[in-house]
This record gives sequence, C-alpha cells and structure tokens, in this order.
Amino acid sequence: MPLEISKKDNKFYLKGKINSETVPYFISFFDKIRSKQIIININNIKEIDKLGLLTIYNFLDKSHINNMLFSVEGYGCKEIYDYFQEMKIA
Repeated sequence: MPLEISKKDNKFYLKGKINSETVPYFISFFDKIRSKQIIININNIKEIDKLGLLTIYNFLDKSHINNMLFSVEGYGCKEIYDYFQEMKIA
C-alpha cells in the first residue's frame, strides 16, 4: 500500500505504510513544506519499519535545530516517542 498524505486543519494525515519504499516520498513531501509547524497524524498508518522510524526521528531532530515544530499524533505515537528516547539513551 502506498503512502497517502492529505492535509486538513493544519495537520497532515498519513495513510498506508512508512517503509523503505515510501520514505523517499515522505522526505520529498515534507522537505518542501516551509511552515514552522508540521503535525502528522498516524492513525491510518498500518506499518512503520526501521527506516520509517529513523526518517521521522530525523525530521524531529532537524525541527529542533531549526526552531520548528514537527509533531506526531495518533495511535502508536507514544510507542514511537518511547523508541526515540531509547535511541538517545543507547
């Protein structure tokens, strides 16, 4: 299933998978956005592989450096943030 991205009320709703096949699209889509705030909703994401997690982590990290907000919301976001905390500790 490809990755679909739609926007509503200043949030981006993702549907499908964030994996090695869809990461290039994810990166090119969000690299073009010049907003100081990007919120992605992952309620309709069926799979995120390791490369997908690393890509989200890189966007979060880059947003802190550039004084931006890149936020993940929806089912599974707590597990993602917990995983990122483990990465920082290791």
